[in-house]
Amino acid sequence: MTDPVPAVRTPDDRFDRLDWPFAPHYLTHPDGLRQHYVDESPDGPVRGTFLLLHGEPTWAYLYRDWIGPLVGAGFRVVAPDHFGFGRSDKPTDDGWYTIARHRQALGHLVDTLDLRDVHLVVQDWAGPIGLCTAMERIERVARIFILNTWLHDSSYEYSDGIRMWRSLALDPDQLGGDMPTGGIVNMALARPGHDTAAIIDAFDAPFVSVASKAGARRFPFLIPFAEPELGDGEIQARVRAQLRELDRPIHFAFGDADPIFTWQSAEQWASEIPGATLDRIEGAGHFVQIDAPDDVLAVIRSRIGS
Repeated sequence: MTDPVPAVRTPDDRFDRLDWPFAPHYLTHPDGLRQHYVDESPDGPVRGTFLLLHGEPTWAYLYRDWIGPLVGAGFRVVAPDHFGFGRSDKPTDDGWYTIARHRQALGHLVDTLDLRDVHLVVQDWAGPIGLCTAMERIERVARIFILNTWLHDSSYEYSDGIRMWRSLALDPDQLGGDMPTGGIVNMALARPGHDTAAIIDAFDAPFVSVASKAGARRFPFLIPFAEPELGDGEIQARVRAQLRELDRPIHFAFGDADPIFTWQSAEQWASEIPGATLDRIEGAGHFVQIDAPDDVLAVIRSRIGS
């Protein structure tokens, strides 16, 4: 029996004030850590499962405006929180976090819940984690939606934005001495009209201390141009190549005001994959799920024939 992993468990009352109507579900992993996920289903026949994956420093709340419409369209919707985020347990050792561990945790959840006919949605770090995990279980996957994200390979040109982000994130003093999670999400939105206070509150809520932010601190460190092994650089490159041969529908939808994963990178990536579609979400930033939810959902409806 392994020793328990030192971790923070965010109290439930941190989430009570949020506009978040979805009941929590939990899966305890073999190492004793507890992972949160949303699991909502329609009353009638189920057309498939949408698996909605987040990146850094977000959680399932990123898909707040998606879950109801997708359930209403006849889909089961599962939206987990990676360890270190949302309502999932948060190991306090920065070094605990590797992309391989995140992949292992996601794979365990997919297998345990026996998710099938999966419509996978990935953005930010969910790209490397979700796409690499899906390729190992491709028989479970029906369709893939790729939002503002990437997969590493030797030809990938990292933007000035992502290089600057890594530099800032590795020096806490440049971020005010801490990882200001809610502020980071808010600053990455490009469209006007958001409830800034609510967004900041929602993405600050999971973190009760500096120690609880180890996962958020760790992700920028793992970007493969700087940490190819810990960042799964070789695996990402292999999966990027495999996507060119995959017999599943692949749909890209990128906000074109994202300085991290740019519209030009989306055009290049989509052009590599025969039959892939590409939709431009005009004026939307990095977290396109909350910057332009209606526009992205319209793309999804058009691609699944709803």
